[in-house]
Amino acid sequence: MRPTTGGGVALRAAVARLERELAGHRAFLPDRAVAEEELAELDRQASGTPAPEQLRQSLLLVAAALGSVSRLAAPVAALREAVEQELVRQPARSAQARPQRPRC
Repeated sequence: MRPTTGGGVALRAAVARLERELAGHRAFLPDRAVAEEELAELDRQASGTPAPEQLRQSLLLVAAALGSVSRLAAPVAALREAVEQELVRQPARSAQARPQRPRC
């Protein structure tokens, strides 16, 4: 059982839900392994202080791998919301991670 205290609780819950739903979806998915790897990565990130760009990258890969599967739409949406919550929870770090656009 994963710990659910401290930061990342919503992210851990969303990852666990999507992992369960994906395990129950027995149909062939060409990018299932990618999704499973990125879900594991998101779970690791939730236990620490994840870098915003890593969160975004993992979410993008999961969404690309599973986004077309209607049965997984709700858990993918919940994962997206959890990532957004995590990004809001770390506003100073988000600002540092984004490259500044040159001013014209």
